Amino acid sequence: MDRNSTAVTAYYELLAGGTASFDPVRLRPLLADDLVFEGPIAGRVVGADRFVHGVTGFVETMRGMTMLHRLAGDGEAATLYDAELPGGTVRFAEFFRLTEGRITGLRLLYDADRYRAAGGR
Repeated sequence: MDRNSTAVTAYYELLAGGTASFDPVRLRPLLADDLVFEGPIAGRVVGADRFVHGVTGFVETMRGMTMLHRLAGDGEAATLYDAELPGGTVRFAEFFRLTEGRITGLRLLYDADRYRAAGGR
């Protein structure tokens, strides 16, 4: 497994376990300092520390995660998963850009209205 695939695997290991395994200190080295995140609610956010703050809220709300698909190529990865929230299941697609084992870009797609209705924050 190459360093980029290892970074994505480690990212989901931290998220999938919910608050029991999530550790922002362990997440931070997986992210480039100038990480660019794009999502339906947050919009475009630049900076790993801001991203860590946002993902922490997601992890605190999530009750479980089921990975449906994962693809990886040269410096890119994509995943499709369902997250169990207090009010139901929400499907997410994430698209990663990676350089030398660090996540440099992440685009997250999901139904923001469904996410909020299911208790996401």
